[in-house]
Amino acid sequence: MVSDFRKKKYTHVFYVFLDSDKSGSIERKDFALTATNIAKKRGYKAGETAYELIKEMLGKIWEGLIKDADANGDGVVTVDEWIKLWDEYAKNPAGAKEWQKLYAKCFFQLADVANDGTIDAEEFGTVCECFGLDKNESMESFKKLTGGKAQINFAEYEKLFQEYFTSDDVNAPGNNIFGKPK
Repeated sequence: MVSDFRKKKYTHVFYVFLDSDKSGSIERKDFALTATNIAKKRGYKAGETAYELIKEMLGKIWEGLIKDADANGDGVVTVDEWIKLWDEYAKNPAGAKEWQKLYAKCFFQLADVANDGTIDAEEFGTVCECFGLDKNESMESFKKLTGGKAQINFAEYEKLFQEYFTSDDVNAPGNNIFGKPK
């Protein structure tokens, strides 16, 4: 059974990072809206390579998510389905689905504005801001995430991402991977 602590983390990601239209469920249109919002914040225009890559990556994540989480086949993912999915992941993170690995990579790449293979507090704060989180609070979360390091690479990020979805330790650094919960 999923702990209340992990349930809180899972619902934070669900409502802040995925339910873009705030309907209470995740649908394909949420991913399109996310792509549009990120592109707008970054100054990308429809048809530009960067915008199309974001849409493509988010589309692949949606396809995997709906296949694995939509238990009743209604074409949407509810918060209960989301929680169940990540609770199963927590039992065997080594068996992560390709879309789950892509989800980690996507968030990292969205943050890596400099495209240098690392993210820093400014980049992290900026990507969290795209999802409505306070940039300064997110930058503080980054310090907790990295233990005060100025940057992290994808290998470090990937471990912290896994920790977010698996750990019940309230002091685990990975709890900050999606900024400060609202």
